[in-house]
Amino acid sequence: MTDQLDVRAFVAGLPKAELHLHLQGAASVQTILELSRRHPHEGIPTDEDELRAFYEFTDFMHFLDVYAAVNRLVKTADDVQSLVVGLGRDLAPVNVRYAEITVTADSHLKSGIPPRELAHALEAGRTQVRATYGVDLAYIYDINGADGLEGAERTIAWAEGQLPEGSVGFGMGGPELDVTRPQYAPHFRRAIDLGLHSVPHAGETTGPQTIRDSLDLLGAERIGHGIAAAHDPELMAELADRGIVLEICPTSNVRTRAVASHEEHPFNAIRDAGVRVTLNTDDPGMFDTDINREYLVAHDVFGLSTPDLAELSRESVRASFAEDSLKVRVLTEIDAYVSDGPG
Repeated sequence: MTDQLDVRAFVAGLPKAELHLHLQGAASVQTILELSRRHPHEGIPTDEDELRAFYEFTDFMHFLDVYAAVNRLVKTADDVQSLVVGLGRDLAPVNVRYAEITVTADSHLKSGIPPRELAHALEAGRTQVRATYGVDLAYIYDINGADGLEGAERTIAWAEGQLPEGSVGFGMGGPELDVTRPQYAPHFRRAIDLGLHSVPHAGETTGPQTIRDSLDLLGAERIGHGIAAAHDPELMAELADRGIVLEICPTSNVRTRAVASHEEHPFNAIRDAGVRVTLNTDDPGMFDTDINREYLVAHDVFGLSTPDLAELSRESVRASFAEDSLKVRVLTEIDAYVSDGPG
């Protein structure tokens, strides 16, 4: 028991970065309750127990349906800023120093938020979070596969016209099945021309080919999830050789039924193949997790030692698109923490 308590204390104090977080899905139950009570006519529960029950997912498509429903709560620029600030408030207690937040800008544009107001809300929220909570945020803008090429065009056109300060990446999320990656190659090329890094989701609920297409056609530098690589040793060898990082989200994969349980998760198979991996929460508000719990899963289920966990934290910093000075600062904090120990 003492050793377990020591690990929990170590994880709680460990400085961290997180690279795979969706703005709405990351929002805590309390933040979503604030929005649902602000917009009660949208039918999202305004009672905490009912909202938690609303977040019990039967499969990945049901999760996407619930996510889309929660999206309807975000109607104004103030709502967007509330989400950003609420996320910063939640990240600070678990010692996240830097996070890259995926924003589905098109969902906010379709809700009627003017393009410039959306950009301003993201900038203002980021500034407020840094000043109030000491957490640095950056943004990734993703295409929702459910919205097809029209949604992709709206997303990249918004980025080309309104790119907020702190923007670092361009991705793709939503359903993978029957949403082929090659058709989105022009949009990713335009994003890369803006200086954004390519970070699509792939291989979460489909096979390895989605990952290959993301690498070969979308110029992926990191892959969101990517757990299907475990079924293709040649692909894992290629990922390892190229230093491609997978943003792995264990509890997310269990909650959406992408894998049956934490015990059956391919995390170790991927890591043992030499693939670079980071640990993330994806949609912690919806999945009732936080980054500390994910690190404890890595220890309790995957068997990682405390030095391994510290190295995972370093890898998230190294794999991030943060400025070099910020990387150095957080890496120095991690090393000092490991050297001095918790407390």
